This record gives sequence, C-alpha cells and structure tokens, in this order.
Amino acid sequence: MRILLVEDDELLASGLTTALTRANHHVDHVMDGQKAIHALADGEFDIAILDLGLPKIDGTEVLRTIRQKGNHIPVLILSARDATKDRILGLDLGADDYLTKPFELDELLARLRVLERRRSGNTVNQIKIGDLIIDLTSLSVTWKGASLDLQRREFALLKKLAESPHQVFNRSQLEESLYGWNDGVESNTIDVHIHNLRKKISPNIVKTLRGVGYRIGDIEES
Repeated sequence: MRILLVEDDELLASGLTTALTRANHHVDHVMDGQKAIHALADGEFDIAILDLGLPKIDGTEVLRTIRQKGNHIPVLILSARDATKDRILGLDLGADDYLTKPFELDELLARLRVLERRRSGNTVNQIKIGDLIIDLTSLSVTWKGASLDLQRREFALLKKLAESPHQVFNRSQLEESLYGWNDGVESNTIDVHIHNLRKKISPNIVKTLRGVGYRIGDIEES
C-alpha cells in the first residue's frame, strides 16, 4: 500500500517508515496538519496514519476537513491521547481505527492489514487467481505450488493488479501507487517490473492494452 504518515515526532516517523517499508508498504511522511490536508488532496494514498497532536492544524481538524471534502481514505489514528472521549471523537469524525501510543508494531501492522482487506473487499489474507496465491500476511507469492522470489515493488505491482482483476490501470496510476514524492522514477520502470513478473510467473500474468494501460492477465490459460 501507499501510506501517508502524518507524524511530527521525527524519530518515531523514521522508525515507522523503516518498519512499514520492510512490510512492503510505501510511505510518504508529513509533519503538520496543513501539509497533511494538501497531501491527501493531491496524492493517491491507500491509507493514512494520523497523529492528533500536530503543528498548525490539529489531527482532528485534518480528519474533519478531509471527510467534509468527501475523501473516504481509510484513516488509522495513532495518538498519545488515550481518553475515551478522544477515541469517540476520532471515530465519530470518520476515523476507521484508533491506536494509542505507546503501541506494539505487530499490532499496528495487523490493524493496517484489516483496513487493507476492508478497502480492497477481501475478507481473507490471501488473493487467489487460478494457481496464483498472494499471501498478504507473509508477503509471499506462490505460482502452481512453487514459491516465488519477488522484489518489493514487483510484489506491490502484482498485488495492485490482482486486487482489481477487471480494472485497467494506466502507467501514471501504477507509478503513483508504487512510488512516492522522493523517488526518482525512470520512464521504463513499470515496463521493467512487468517484464520481470512475466519472466518469473507467466508471459500472461500482465495484459497490456495498448494506448490504455495494464490489467492482470488471463493466467488460468497459462
């Protein structure tokens, strides 16, 4: 997933970015509420992790603002405010989950998996298409019973396509999903990832619709 992390504690944000990246997510980080509102208006994020005690604009106002603008991105509040009234306020304003600091990293990752399944419409931790199995917990892929060694962004691309098997994604949408603000993206990057997936799995794993984009292929015919 592409995650927007809104956290003004630089040390905590750095640790979270490292941990979430290792868990195969892409993280963009902002440190105040004003930047969070702008980022959520301009970027295509899958989930936002939102602190409440932020500079410039409080996290509750960030949440209120984006919901009023019709932005339905899943939001997990991560805050030191542990009073019941704060939890209730956050959930009433439209947060999807609320986790208090200090927290266990494994619990945060588990809660993110729940939000991810809810967002994608999956009720289990696996995506199955024919002989292809993508395990969202172990971040592993098997094809016809054999375990595959995929690079992080190859996995992310495959998962993005497999989650919406009937949707066609253009190049910009895929780049937006796989890369963030600070990543340099070569013009042929998506082509390289697709080439590698076809080589490692099947020539039919990704279908190219010329002039339109890409979707998961008819791999049951492979």
